[in-house]
Amino acid sequence: MGLFAATEIGTSEIEKRYRALLLDGEQVMAAFRTVRDIAFLTSERLCLVNVQGLTGKKVAIQSIPFRSITRFSLETAGTFDLDADMHLWLAGTHEPLEIKIGRGSNLTEIQRILAKGVLRR
Repeated sequence: MGLFAATEIGTSEIEKRYRALLLDGEQVMAAFRTVRDIAFLTSERLCLVNVQGLTGKKVAIQSIPFRSITRFSLETAGTFDLDADMHLWLAGTHEPLEIKIGRGSNLTEIQRILAKGVLRR
């Protein structure tokens, strides 16, 4: 998700901005932003918003339902590593999807959201 680590942001802004994408009853549980891109976890899926081009008018939105995630891992930031890493293995792929998350993010809550979505099918 870009070159920079994603910092955790409030969910209310994302719910307003992407309301048209959300299903009835679907809630944004956690959200992250890099300089231009956004990733957010809902009660149903992971959404990746990739802002493209110089003007940022072209936007690609990828929706990954929790049922497509076969396993996941979270690695905390270390002394010399400034970012935490979230790895998601998707059905039909060999390499995990990696999202770098800023040091101040609530990894316990992210772990809980992923566990609830992936393990409770």
